[in-house]
Amino acid sequence: MSDTNNVDIVIFGGAGDLAFRKLVPALFMAHMHNKLEGNARIIGVGRQAWERDAYVAFINEKTRPFLQDALQEANGETCWTSFLDRLYFASIDVTQAGDYKRLSALSTAGAQRVFYLATAPSLFTQICSHLDSAGLIDAQARVVLEKPLGHDLASAKAINDQVAQHFAESQIYRIDHYLGKETVQNLMVLRFGNAIFEPLWRSPNIRSVQITVAETVGVGSRAGFYDQTGAARDMVQNHLLQLLCIVAMEPPISLQPNDVRDEKLKVLRSLRPMTDIDIKRDTVRGQYKSGTVEGVAAVGYLAEENVPANSMTETFVSLKAHINNARWANVPFYLRTGKRMQHRRSEIIIEFDDMPFSIFSGAANSQPNRLVISLQPEESIQLKMMVKEPGSGMNMRPVNLDLDMRSAFTERRAEAYERLLVDVVKGRLTHFMRRDELEAAWSWVEPILNGWAASGEPPKAYNAGTWGPAASSALMARSEHTWFEES
Repeated sequence: MSDTNNVDIVIFGGAGDLAFRKLVPALFMAHMHNKLEGNARIIGVGRQAWERDAYVAFINEKTRPFLQDALQEANGETCWTSFLDRLYFASIDVTQAGDYKRLSALSTAGAQRVFYLATAPSLFTQICSHLDSAGLIDAQARVVLEKPLGHDLASAKAINDQVAQHFAESQIYRIDHYLGKETVQNLMVLRFGNAIFEPLWRSPNIRSVQITVAETVGVGSRAGFYDQTGAARDMVQNHLLQLLCIVAMEPPISLQPNDVRDEKLKVLRSLRPMTDIDIKRDTVRGQYKSGTVEGVAAVGYLAEENVPANSMTETFVSLKAHINNARWANVPFYLRTGKRMQHRRSEIIIEFDDMPFSIFSGAANSQPNRLVISLQPEESIQLKMMVKEPGSGMNMRPVNLDLDMRSAFTERRAEAYERLLVDVVKGRLTHFMRRDELEAAWSWVEPILNGWAASGEPPKAYNAGTWGPAASSALMARSEHTWFEES
């Protein structure tokens, strides 16, 4: 941190969807709750020929709808007015080195600079090079890289190599907003801060693990980007594998960033590589067609604007993964993500094995114990257990032991982007991906992508408003498992 406590947060793509929907609201909440340095300034960067007043007016119009609850608080409007005073704008074509002199003129001398690259990854290397040439990178500067970082392993390595010419690894923050969610971070405490779970957190006590990130939305205005990316690159390579790492990692020796990330890296390197046979048997690609989502008619993917009529891009993926180590021997990890699903849901399901011998084996309604960790739409942790029903006999019924985060804690909980942006300013790297993590994730995912491409098989169709193709349920059934909502 600079001795002067001056911080310039520079958002490339400052007028883009991510900026006004997520980043600016997150920074406002940090401002409102005194988590931003008093002299911190936010500089939007874009190609628009705007002066500062035009950018402030744009943010005031576009961002306010995402802050309705906060603005209705007693000091909400006053805080919003003072927050807008932090905003500046630099009209820059990021591909033109000469334009960066405008950013230099705006930047505070001696300030710590945080560069958030909310642009296409193809622009990252040019931006970093031009920032360096303009003298805007020093030892206290930091850069935030949005996902997906690259299109495959080679492109990810190329971006990492080129960014590393200008920033040290300790200055690079590869962001995955799922790692900023309260319940994801709480999973570390759940696992390593409670003696009850750690002895059970392994094979053969755990029968299976399910990780689901389901969205009800379609591709919307992101169709051009999404059709070149697909669900595997957009979600599996980063969000789902990061969640898998936190579930599966060994206890780190401390909470220092590299100690935590070392253990996550070991998980990624322990993932069993998939052969062509594995890919055909243990992965499912899907693409939504028309249907009804939460009572509203939805068009199919191929009917979305800017989607090619013959697109084979997947909007759904489910797969079965294995980790080759002693803790997780023979425990399947089922990963699933999709658009236009029946409900918006992100959750981790830990299914414990059956009792080795049960005197209640003939009882009706018997179900395995499950730990259900919900990330969205609400954050909660539930332990599903069997209890005796009231009355005569020994009939059993499943009940939930609940930890509702909202009722358990009265203090405000920051949203993921707010928490992570504050971490960047404070220099906390624990919840950001290290280079070797990113490349290990690509090393595992890339053969799956190549196997799909080589097969030439189109993704399996599923109706919007369902839980994906029937083949996804069949994938589970072959191992006598079921997705949580079907059990």
